[in-house]
Amino acid sequence: MVSRVRVWLNRTYAENVFFMDQLRRNPSDRAVEIHATHGDPDSPVLAAADTAELEPENLSPAGYVEYALDQCARRGIDVFVPRLHQSGIVAHRAEFEAAGTAVLAPPPEAVAVFHDKVIAYEAVQAIGVPVPPWYRVRSEDELVAAVEELEAGGHKACFKPASGAGGVGFRVITRTPFSLTHLSGFPSPYVPLDLVLEALRQGEEPVDWLVMPRLEQPEVSVDCLTGPDNRVRLAVGRTKNGRRRGFTLHEQWLEPARRIAEGFGLHYLSNIQFRMFGDRPVLMDVNTRPAGGLHQLSQCGVNVPWAAVQLALGEDPGEMVPPFLGQDYTVVSGPRPLRPVSLPQQRPEATEPLPAVPAPAAAEQADAVGAAAQAAPLPGLAASASHHTGLSR
Repeated sequence: MVSRVRVWLNRTYAENVFFMDQLRRNPSDRAVEIHATHGDPDSPVLAAADTAELEPENLSPAGYVEYALDQCARRGIDVFVPRLHQSGIVAHRAEFEAAGTAVLAPPPEAVAVFHDKVIAYEAVQAIGVPVPPWYRVRSEDELVAAVEELEAGGHKACFKPASGAGGVGFRVITRTPFSLTHLSGFPSPYVPLDLVLEALRQGEEPVDWLVMPRLEQPEVSVDCLTGPDNRVRLAVGRTKNGRRRGFTLHEQWLEPARRIAEGFGLHYLSNIQFRMFGDRPVLMDVNTRPAGGLHQLSQCGVNVPWAAVQLALGEDPGEMVPPFLGQDYTVVSGPRPLRPVSLPQQRPEATEPLPAVPAPAAAEQADAVGAAAQAAPLPGLAASASHHTGLSR
């Protein structure tokens, strides 16, 4: 009898409830149990897991590694998918392996390269992958010089933190004075240059920004599955152009993504993003973790989360080619159940982890949600997570 696989996801994105669903619906028909930890008791990943714990707050990176090793030993974790403190965890991979846990993440050297976008851009340029013009900015004068040079070339300037994940901190610079126009409608990523400069003058903390031209759509995120032998098993591009999403196997996107994944050893799951600069694709960002939208590849007939777990367990799925490409789609939000009673808040002075709380049975969840709806129909019944809806071409 084949034993079940125990997988742990730490403090991850809400959208990874779909990652968890795919692990359970794996084509090997293997039993999978999922442990989840998070700092938010109302994270939907806690409700979706078989067992869950609140993570202690304010741990140092070294303290978090100790916490993670304890979790793996106590919970019998076979595969650990780290998001929080990924760099510290992969540096201690041997200790996790000694505890019987495979860490589903690239080696520390690869994580370090792509933690800093400047180092990343210099590194990928060295292997022939095109990147947009960029300027590292730490002062008011450097920002003005970078913006003026980009604008002289006919580009809109934007900036984002030199290190960080996703679109956090991304802004587009405008010369339009601040006015009521900026206060109408939804919040915009556009910020007037004079306000940014004033913030830099008054700021007490240094900034470390990457300034570059605003890149054009389409945006293509290439999800890669790479083995410990540095060979890519799967590469599929997810396209985004406004609200419309789709899939691509065009080599103008896949070839540079494979070159990066194999050249830097981005083992297991990575996400490599491109946009257009003029008439050619250039690298925008590299994520050394599963993308939040990875589950959307199920529309192409592949279960990538499970293939990654197989690789981590030493069970090579071989080269994977999608049997078809799914139709164009869009992403909408929908409800996901939360735990009927939130896990208790972590006390700052607590020294022991909170006990695991098994996920409630479906019927119990339905009764609890129904009762909550009658008592308080408006606030906090469910958290949004992304779902996809097909669109005709």
